[in-house]
Amino acid sequence: MGLAKKVFDEMSHRDLVSWNSIMDGYATLGELGIAHGLFEVMPERNVVSWNILISGYLKGNNPGCVLMLFRKMMNDGMRGNDSTIVSVLSACGRSARLREGRSVHGFIVKKFSSMNVIHETTLIDMYNRCHKVEMARRIFDKVVRRNLGCWNAMILGHCLHGNPDDGLELFKDMVDRAGLGKRDSVHPDEVTFIGVLCACARAGLLTEGKNFFSQMIYNHGLKPNFAHFWCMANLYARAGLIQEAEDILRTTQEEEEEEDMPLESLVWANLLNSCRFQGNVALGERIANSLIDMEPWNFLHYRLLLNVYAVGGRWDDVAMVKDLVKTKMKGRTPGCNLVDLKEIVHNYEVGRLVPERIGELNTVDEMAVRPGL
Repeated sequence: MGLAKKVFDEMSHRDLVSWNSIMDGYATLGELGIAHGLFEVMPERNVVSWNILISGYLKGNNPGCVLMLFRKMMNDGMRGNDSTIVSVLSACGRSARLREGRSVHGFIVKKFSSMNVIHETTLIDMYNRCHKVEMARRIFDKVVRRNLGCWNAMILGHCLHGNPDDGLELFKDMVDRAGLGKRDSVHPDEVTFIGVLCACARAGLLTEGKNFFSQMIYNHGLKPNFAHFWCMANLYARAGLIQEAEDILRTTQEEEEEEDMPLESLVWANLLNSCRFQGNVALGERIANSLIDMEPWNFLHYRLLLNVYAVGGRWDDVAMVKDLVKTKMKGRTPGCNLVDLKEIVHNYEVGRLVPERIGELNTVDEMAVRPGL
């Protein structure tokens, strides 16, 4: 950024694109104070300018500033776009601000002639996170063309925030539609099955959970990751099958070691934390520590412990393990860069409803920003 800032400072003429670009650079790096300072002194702003800062504060886990900026944006007479709505509703959901979320819902109804799947899915997710699952379901039932993001948002809503049985019934409907080849049918993915397995763990449905786990692998060709193994371990533990729970958590270590899998398990642990399915953290902690005692040189055991703490939202312990690994291994912990947990969840639950980016940066009024929950 140093070079970019030098070029920016030396420009004889700074147009709106250059202002937005330098501000976006700082926001992307998490330097929100600098980005906000640039925003305040810009000679003019467009919707891109507002979205950059709103998205930056969302990624920085500051939903209060997101909502403050949105109110100021409206007062200034600037109409937001789909990216703005996604970010603001995500902020409401993250902070469980139902009143503000309802106000944004009203704004969408008033300002847009009709809602699209972006609006509908983010509203579903927001109401789910505010524990208004019935309202989310009413919106879902009215969606004309549902995509995978929309189905996942509602299935996860039932499985994690509402009645697990309703989530499993909706999952069955999703699979049946795909089997019949209906027009809006979609096939479940890894996130869908996280919701399903969490529902089984919450409801104590051991046989059903084992069957879903098998279907995921053999019927749908999906490879289980840490989140799926974690849900299964908690399902076994709830049934009193502690040895089986320990064995399946050790399986995560063996599979990653044998197949040289990408180090993505922390991402999936983060997803579970954001879904508020923490499970039996003490069990995972005990297993990971026992493995470390036996093989203190094995990095995979430390990563298991890191994942367990991430699931439980114990960020001080996550930082402690990272520091421990750096000390022991004299280097950076591969694959353990922490990301915004709720951003991960949003990308998986809602991000599939639109192309990878909402738009592309151009000279007039659009900037791509990943929607964040």
